[in-house]
Amino acid sequence: MKFPRKNKINTPRPWWETSTKKSSSNLNLLFVGVIAGVIGGILGSNASTGWIPYRANLVSSTSTIERKPDSVAGIAQRVLPSVVSIATESSAGGGTGSGFIIDSGGMILTNNHVVDEVALNGGVIRVTLNNGQNYEGTIVGRDAPYDLAVIKIAATNLPALQFGDSDKVAVGDSVIAIGSPLGLSGTVTLGIISAKNRAVTAGTAGSESSFINALQTDAAINPGNSGGPLVDATGAVIGVNSAIASLSSSSRSQVGSIGLGFAIPINQARRTADQLIKTGKATYPIMGLSLNMASTGTGAQVAATPAAILKGGPADRAGIRPGDLITGFDGKEITSADELIVAVRSREVGDTIKLTYFRNGKSTDVSLTLVASTK
Repeated sequence: MKFPRKNKINTPRPWWETSTKKSSSNLNLLFVGVIAGVIGGILGSNASTGWIPYRANLVSSTSTIERKPDSVAGIAQRVLPSVVSIATESSAGGGTGSGFIIDSGGMILTNNHVVDEVALNGGVIRVTLNNGQNYEGTIVGRDAPYDLAVIKIAATNLPALQFGDSDKVAVGDSVIAIGSPLGLSGTVTLGIISAKNRAVTAGTAGSESSFINALQTDAAINPGNSGGPLVDATGAVIGVNSAIASLSSSSRSQVGSIGLGFAIPINQARRTADQLIKTGKATYPIMGLSLNMASTGTGAQVAATPAAILKGGPADRAGIRPGDLITGFDGKEITSADELIVAVRSREVGDTIKLTYFRNGKSTDVSLTLVASTK
């Protein structure tokens, strides 16, 4: 049976029901307004003091920087433990320099000019390792012409540096200089090889001049860097930092690095260090002639005295005579006496070289074999 649907009748609601709901709605609106007013009051009052109640979650990063072994930081971490600071005290005064460990038994290579005052006048050499340990150093041997010296400390199991091949260095290669400039130990500077085979003459007052066939770098080198290593992009030593160029005293000169630093090529330094360790002294190759160091013309002039040519020496046997002007060395132009001396000292005893010289307007080429100095 289907019941019929009832029709919906709209009957009016009582007055009290309608007014109650309106009042409730009004009260709700009034409550929201009061809350908003209170919040606005708080914010407004605190705006004048600059403080806003806000809770922030500060997140700390736990990530680490990965430094590759061949990065500057990676190379520095490997090389620094082998670099030392050197301080000297003698009757002539004190000085500072750098050096680096070449043998785990305590052998350290540095510049001769770092320790020569102690060698000549007596005194103390103090060596400080990168870890802060201090030792007294003794001179094993030194050589002024090459500006190199080997000192020893009473320590073992030291981290020795690896030698590179300075003959394979190219202009533009990245290099790092490490040392103690102005006493600031463990200083690392970055640069490139600016030039090779620079004829550099160095020496301190009262000492024999050093003639260096140097590597030039723009890595910052300052007083105190002397004797420290110049390393390549693998961390191998390619040079011994030895000299800097500075502006002339007549100008408003800068004392310190101006981007012109010079290092002794490690191939030469290694040969000399081996000799110093074995015998306490080093030899260098000579041609058996003396040069006129005061000559201002182009080329290297043989001194115009009979004693300028060593009797029976290489130059004598090759027919070179006093007054001859040497203008070439193994095909390279020679423009000064310093250049010729540096070129000879960059070779080894027993090497055969070719000289070009002028005499009476005529050019002549001769060959001769270098011999060891007797000094």
